[in-house]
Amino acid sequence: MSKVLVVEDTISEMELISDYLRDSGYTVISTNDAKDALGKVEQHKPDIVVTDLVMPGMSGLELCRSLKKNPETKNLSIVVCTSKNQDLDRMWAMKQGADVYITKPFTKEQLVRAVKSVE
Repeated sequence: MSKVLVVEDTISEMELISDYLRDSGYTVISTNDAKDALGKVEQHKPDIVVTDLVMPGMSGLELCRSLKKNPETKNLSIVVCTSKNQDLDRMWAMKQGADVYITKPFTKEQLVRAVKSVE
């Protein structure tokens, strides 16, 4: 099973996403900070990143850009999981390197399907 890094600044959301993925057999690493996520990617070498977009400091879009710009992480799969539900938000995230875009609220099935689709 794949290793997933969850990047979500709302602790309850981070725990929910992590629990859903662990229940589905994934190894989960988590952080509530996008800058910290860059270090965790280097340290833990996850297969997939699940990230929120709206976070203090570095946004999820900036995280996507950083990961896709780096030759060592450019092929990392990114699932955006956000409350931003406009077509423009989705389009912009995909342009920044997101592979899949799901919106909150989501079901366990939607989340797991999104992660499986990029494995």
